[in-house]
Amino acid sequence: MRDLRGVARTGLGLAALALLLPATVMAGGKSSRLSDEPRPLDLEGVPERPKPILELGEPFLGTGTLRRGFRLPTGAVWQPSALLFGSWRTAAQTFESDAGTGRVTELATRLDLFLNLQLSGSERLMVGVRALDGGGRFTSYFFEHPDPSLEDSFRDEVDADLDVLFFEGDFGEIFPNLDREDFGTLDYGFSIGRQNLLFQEGLLINDTIDGIGVTRNTLLPGNSPNFRATFFYGWGDVDTSAGAEREGNLFALLTSSDIRWSTIDADIAYVTDDDDGDLLAAGVSAVQRLGRTNSSFRLLGSTALDDVSNTATDGFLLFSELSWVPHGTHDLIYANNFWAIDQYSPAARGVGGAAGGPLGRAGISFASVDLGSFDAPLSSRAHDVFGGAVGYQRFLDHTRKQILVELGYRFGTVDSEPDALAGIVRFQSAAGRRFVWVVDAFAGYRELVGGGNQDPYGARVELVVKF
Repeated sequence: MRDLRGVARTGLGLAALALLLPATVMAGGKSSRLSDEPRPLDLEGVPERPKPILELGEPFLGTGTLRRGFRLPTGAVWQPSALLFGSWRTAAQTFESDAGTGRVTELATRLDLFLNLQLSGSERLMVGVRALDGGGRFTSYFFEHPDPSLEDSFRDEVDADLDVLFFEGDFGEIFPNLDREDFGTLDYGFSIGRQNLLFQEGLLINDTIDGIGVTRNTLLPGNSPNFRATFFYGWGDVDTSAGAEREGNLFALLTSSDIRWSTIDADIAYVTDDDDGDLLAAGVSAVQRLGRTNSSFRLLGSTALDDVSNTATDGFLLFSELSWVPHGTHDLIYANNFWAIDQYSPAARGVGGAAGGPLGRAGISFASVDLGSFDAPLSSRAHDVFGGAVGYQRFLDHTRKQILVELGYRFGTVDSEPDALAGIVRFQSAAGRRFVWVVDAFAGYRELVGGGNQDPYGARVELVVKF
């Protein structure tokens, strides 16, 4: 026992001596010690950061010494800064609606503005408006429209309503004096106000809801390195797949767990609705790498707790995503598939581009552009259908340009769900540091419920301005 203590003392002495020796000695005459002289950030070849509309306080992604800030009575130190930013989208587009009612040719625009008041690294107030659209209707000029009264007409949808207004923070960071050693369990994140929720990649919840959420992160059950649990209560602006607001509330328990080979999310939501009946919806997913392939697999289900209605239905949705990067490129190949058994209803879907079914995640053939009346080439409803999309995304000019080619398909598993196919090409190109051009063109084949078929086609050109 005495010898072991001597060895231990000798080892500790050598370790202490090593700490005292100059770095040049330990490195054989070559210094490995970090210099005390500060070096400026090397920005050679990096373009200057574009300035936002308004920036007060610490610059976003800036450099230099931080300001002192001020201390709250709770012990928290806040260093306020404000950032006003947004985007303006304008598109000329023509298409035939999914219902086959006729052609729409229009010029449409939307403006998104956000004010981010950053108080600390964990607390902020976010305010957002969509100034030129509301309720799924956009400021537009119609050149063609199935409704003769709208042809050659201008529709003004200027809207000053707040679309986003929430405060988020961490209880333990706001009240650090309650746990000076930071060994307690006060680290509960929270957010309250009108906020966007996206769970199961929008297949379960994709909506802007008035509510409050409380999150406990960094839990360590079993062999998991991290487990997160969130409880959310929404009391207003809970929307249905049909784009109408529910007369009720949303309660959700949302969890995510990291394990050795995957990330597992398990979520459940209960929605009350005085008009259309209550709905229970849930989803579980696994996201992981399989060799060189990125993969995700999801199983979702819904059940009407009262009578079945347009927005509360029984059904299941199986959804898979596979993608990989060809060797030596930045390109992407993907293959997504889904199978809706009966009629699956998501817990909440927002108005506008998020309205309708949840299958916009499958590909751009199913996803709305959320601008004007332009429909996706294929329906995104998850009712008695099997389908998917395969695509290739090619990057050009050091990723500042890209072209995406996709084939989408959906085949009804009952007579009331017709088959449809669509091919779509999208080209995007950055121009300078604030502009993006987007060009879409599609053609498809669609069976009609009453018999016969259609060969729809459409195209659009969009300019996106970032500021």
